[in-house]
Amino acid sequence: MKPERPVDLIVIGAQKAGTTALFDYLGDDPAFVRSDIKEVHFFDVEDPAAPTPDLSAYAAHFPDRPGVRVEATPIYIYWPGALERIAAACPGARLVLLLRDPVERAWSHWRMETARGAETQPFAWCIRRGRQRLFEAEPFGFHREFSYVERGFYGEQVERLFSLFDPADVLIARAEDLDTDPAAVLSRLSAFAGTPPPPPVRPRRVHVGEPAPIPPEDAAFLRQVYAPDQARLTTLTGIRWGA
Repeated sequence: MKPERPVDLIVIGAQKAGTTALFDYLGDDPAFVRSDIKEVHFFDVEDPAAPTPDLSAYAAHFPDRPGVRVEATPIYIYWPGALERIAAACPGARLVLLLRDPVERAWSHWRMETARGAETQPFAWCIRRGRQRLFEAEPFGFHREFSYVERGFYGEQVERLFSLFDPADVLIARAEDLDTDPAAVLSRLSAFAGTPPPPPVRPRRVHVGEPAPIPPEDAAFLRQVYAPDQARLTTLTGIRWGA
């Protein structure tokens, strides 16, 4: 019989911040029961006011065996209404948020969309004039593909997150730390989830493209754009990037 709460742990973001690698690591730990697909996309509906669908459909994504049930859909931290729907449908669930330098994240996001063919415009245009495209989208001001800059406003997102969930029920880690010291991050996660220490880690990198530098003028522009929000994030979490 499926449990009343279908999920125990949700990795809510951020996109291009190591969530695939984390989900892959958790596949090595028998204490965790992963969803049958990494990104279930149950709470990020197009109409934020729509009622939450039947949770039995969500529960069906998790194998019926003991363990901490976990899924990872990194748009949840960004998409309107997603966190509110999680709070309403899954009381008691705990959340994990991986954050990456927002400048590096935006560049990686643009490269992914360009490689997929969804984006045809240069990065410099996308992070400046291209942001206007979000105001032609539904829901207004949000876009699944072209949100290169907007997904990096972590301070605003974490502030909203903490208004809906007890900070004690949220684990926030840096993607850079998962990359350089995965054992430490996984140990934090196991302690947070109440599971035994994780098995030995075989470091890996998942869905990582060939390295390419961000144009310096674009990086400097984004640092200025993000500066006020980064200050908010540092106040909330102590996390910061850049000078």
